[in-house]
Amino acid sequence: MGDDGARRVYGTGSAHRRPPAGKGEKLADWADGRLGLYALARANMRKVFPDHWSFMLGEVTLYSFVVLILTGVYLTLFFEPSMQEVVYDGSYTELNGVLMSKAFESTLDISFDVRGGLLIRQIHHWAALVFITGMLVHMMRVFFTGAFRKPRELNWVFGWTLLMLGIITGLTGYSLPDDLLSGTGIRFAQGAILSIPIVGTYLSFFLFGGEFPGEDIISRLYPVHILLLPGLMLGLVTAHLILVFYHKHTQFPGPGRKERSVVGMPFLPVYLAKAGGFFFLVFGVLTVMGALAQINPVWAFGPYRPDLVTTGAQPDWYLGFSEGLIRVMPGWEINLWGHTLVLGVFIPFSLFPLILLAIGVYPFVEAWITGDRREHHILDRPRNAPVRTGLGVAWLTLYAVLLIGGGNDIVATHLHLSINVITWFVRIGVFVLPVAAFVVTKKICMGLQRRDRAKVLHGRETGTVKRLPTGEYTEVHEPLSQDQLFTLTQHEQNPPYEIGPVVDAHGVRRRVKRSERLRARLAKAMFGPDARIEKPTVEEYREITSGDHRH
Repeated sequence: MGDDGARRVYGTGSAHRRPPAGKGEKLADWADGRLGLYALARANMRKVFPDHWSFMLGEVTLYSFVVLILTGVYLTLFFEPSMQEVVYDGSYTELNGVLMSKAFESTLDISFDVRGGLLIRQIHHWAALVFITGMLVHMMRVFFTGAFRKPRELNWVFGWTLLMLGIITGLTGYSLPDDLLSGTGIRFAQGAILSIPIVGTYLSFFLFGGEFPGEDIISRLYPVHILLLPGLMLGLVTAHLILVFYHKHTQFPGPGRKERSVVGMPFLPVYLAKAGGFFFLVFGVLTVMGALAQINPVWAFGPYRPDLVTTGAQPDWYLGFSEGLIRVMPGWEINLWGHTLVLGVFIPFSLFPLILLAIGVYPFVEAWITGDRREHHILDRPRNAPVRTGLGVAWLTLYAVLLIGGGNDIVATHLHLSINVITWFVRIGVFVLPVAAFVVTKKICMGLQRRDRAKVLHGRETGTVKRLPTGEYTEVHEPLSQDQLFTLTQHEQNPPYEIGPVVDAHGVRRRVKRSERLRARLAKAMFGPDARIEKPTVEEYREITSGDHRH
């Protein structure tokens, strides 16, 4: 073989020589050799994500968090977390000569002297409200559709923890300007802490550095707000997203959608491009809100003074739940062994985290009741889980009632009602309205199940009426497509957990634990005959559709 043949075999000729790698390719090869990015990208970049408008609720929450971080970094450059008193002499002339803390003074400087400061402040505040709203609505979507079931219980706990941390972060950030409104909120929190038996006074002195308001509370809240809580939340958000990516994404029932298959679009480039565009859309909307809708005008409230309270002092909406509990609670007090126990504050102060804790542990309670250990990637239609849906609506109703209680003075002045009437409405409504909401929601879900059953067996109503040879008038029904039939009948209706025979074949009575009896009762109430309409069987469908039963 000649030299030319050798070059052809071994590829040493110029025709077979690879062109030199570009700088980007060299960088990619360098990174892949050390981080293994190619294999990771190859396995995940084409991952399929289902497409549904409700999935954007989580994205709104994520992008609002990103905006919070960006605007918060800007604000930290100019804010001074100090309660040292100074005499104001700045651009807002109406407060010139007024004694205030450096924290409040720097907030005024950000609002009136820093370029773009007021805009960034308002974007930051609006982003905080949208962030917590997005978390709550996103969690309700997960709750109503059963997306918290195995293997996503841990992700539910991450989301619930994020909601709690978001509320606390909002409270700490809301308090930093040291204006009269936020100071009233701190005073409210201090009163709740004092109501804790035995240790309440010690906790208050430790937190405030002495008698309220002390000189340390702002400087202590500041690192908690900008470092500790955001760091924890960033870690939880990262873990939450990793688990969302690791687990197959949930999807609503439909043709081709099974527990082991996902119908949707690839992460790269379709989903990533949509996510990028949606981020800038959220950022733009928050910017417009910050530019046009005034929020938290601290200059109108003035600096905090312990002997003053602002008229119509209201916290942000996510804290209205806790304030409503305390405002409508009767002022009960009892004396034990020389100590005064303020039940009118301590009971609602304890109920707030307990009610939220019930939401956090619900996935584990339902898993215990059902005994279901399978993985679930197909979502429930809320109507097919009427008890769960009713519980969710009852909780939202309770929240709304207590939100009215938290703003009873504003409701009274704006609607020209007696504040006593509103207070008693909330006191009664706390016990009556959630129960009523549960019953009504359950009945609506059962009615929707009956309608689905009728549509499967008889078809969709067309609105066309025809006369039969017998003189009878009947409406023409159009048969459903196979896709529609699958969507309406794909859900499972497993029998609820039962204790079984208490006495065996030999007449021996076995011992049944109380927990098993409770589990059986709950299973019957949540998934028994009174909580569902049996979906049509194949035999029923064939019997109705085989002959001239459908008009």
